Amino acid sequence: MNKGLTIKTGQTHVQAYTKPLLAKIIEGEIDPSFVVTHPASLEDAPEMYQKFRDKEAGVIKVVMPPGR
Repeated sequence: MNKGLTIKTGQTHVQAYTKPLLAKIIEGEIDPSFVVTHPASLEDAPEMYQKFRDKEAGVIKVVMPPGR
């Protein structure tokens, strides 16, 4: 307590990392599927948003593919 600590945060420079990361995903070097906890349809969006907001059912990342 009262140690004079400073914590600073910032946003990621997404444009700098998107292309290299996407290339690694396509090449199979990185598997991001562990982040997707709930695939869902667009019709389920309101329910899934509420679960994410309320931290229910272990929702971390919802993916809603088009046409599903």
